[in-house]
Amino acid sequence: MIRVLLVDDHPLVLDGINACLSSQEGIEVVGQANNGLEALELAEALTPDVVLMDVSMPVMNGLEATKELKIRFPDFRVLILSMHENREYILQLIQSGAAGYVLKDVSSEELVKAIEVVHQGGTYFSSRASETLVKHFDSGRRHSVTDDSRPNLTKREETVLKLLAEGGSNKDIARELDISVRTVETHRQNIKQKLNIQTAAGLAKYAIENDIV
Repeated sequence: MIRVLLVDDHPLVLDGINACLSSQEGIEVVGQANNGLEALELAEALTPDVVLMDVSMPVMNGLEATKELKIRFPDFRVLILSMHENREYILQLIQSGAAGYVLKDVSSEELVKAIEVVHQGGTYFSSRASETLVKHFDSGRRHSVTDDSRPNLTKREETVLKLLAEGGSNKDIARELDISVRTVETHRQNIKQKLNIQTAAGLAKYAIENDIV
């Protein structure tokens, strides 16, 4: 059962998402917050697996709340659900530790899939959010790490990184590559050490910037 905390300052939005997720097997909505400060308090009390976070909110916005959540509770997964497809919003939230970013016009099926992916340790970006990121990285590709100076990942590590960046969980990658989950975890740790990147979103960003995805 995936325990989800909803955070949004619009009661109708909260009610709609709650109704959508509550009808899904394997997902339990454990609480609702109207701003980032309430989210921090409820997260500590309820220990959700996934925090579904809006961005624009009073008292404490989603960016500030995500930063603080990842400091206090690094194991909690934050999935941003926003109406904004602004590049700066998306980049700042990735840098703050969000595991995914979906727009509020996605289908209920895609929202459920996003929650499941980030819960399993992957990253998830809805198609328009991904397009925004790719355009940004394409425009700045001349500043990316060159082949000569890139950390020396093995072919298998690059394959694992590609699958991670595409949202694969450790179990998914183990199944696709016909290796054990522990081996995937070892590759993942080695990749993080070589790249000096500790977040799944950071790994996805690196993979896009360096043409691995």
